[in-house]
Amino acid sequence: MLYVLALVAVVVGVDVLFFRHHFWERLLVNVGIVLVFAAFYLRFQKVHERSRRNYNPKSRTPIQGR
Repeated sequence: MLYVLALVAVVVGVDVLFFRHHFWERLLVNVGIVLVFAAFYLRFQKVHERSRRNYNPKSRTPIQGR
């Protein structure tokens, strides 16, 4: 949820500060910002899922070989 709020804040901030009266440029930059946020989300979500899946709560070390 915090990630989505950060995305909205960046998009609105860039729109207001730089592209207020430039529709097509604003649209392209917004699409680019969303793609960058999506790439970071997918990259770090995969890392987080992998580390969570390999964790054994009974031992303090990750499970090897998975």
